[in-house]
Amino acid sequence: MFNHIDGVKKAMIVDFDAHQGNGHERDFLGDERVFILDMYNRLIYPGDNFAKQAIKRKVELNHHTTDQVYLENIRRHLPAVLDEFDPDVVVYNAGTDILEGDRLGNLDITPEGVMERDRLVFTEVRKKRGKPIFMLTSGGYQRNNARVIADSILGLHREKLISNPLEDSHVTSELREQGASLAQGSGGNEGET
Repeated sequence: MFNHIDGVKKAMIVDFDAHQGNGHERDFLGDERVFILDMYNRLIYPGDNFAKQAIKRKVELNHHTTDQVYLENIRRHLPAVLDEFDPDVVVYNAGTDILEGDRLGNLDITPEGVMERDRLVFTEVRKKRGKPIFMLTSGGYQRNNARVIADSILGLHREKLISNPLEDSHVTSELREQGASLAQGSGGNEGET
């Protein structure tokens, strides 16, 4: 990322999946350009103590953590780390294995809690600070996960925290121009041998 995207010198990973994000933690261990905020159930897999060294802000939860405690941790920690590190970009792991009833995540967050979590993250990162954010959906092993994710994304759109590029007239015009350019570039020789 640092070699391929101009202007990105510092990145933050906000990992709100139920599991510790030991993969990216091991990848970025010792890399001062990356700040990792990881909030996870401390009592489940993987429990990778070596990888925990890469976490700059660790929020460990217990089994059956509810919306109130979960969201309060976000309100307390996310603004503080954004102020402390001031990243150029945020990568947000929006795991839904935090949902109540998920036997692997073993937390008790409601669908409304997931939607509020995502709203809090996008409000802090995009609306208040104007930072670009990449939202990655992950985790979640129940039938209702896709619906919860879709409802959350629709809620972010309704609150204008994200936009549909096809609704943006500038982007739509640009796409039309690119399409016309591609059509002209073919020389109108479709079907000729």
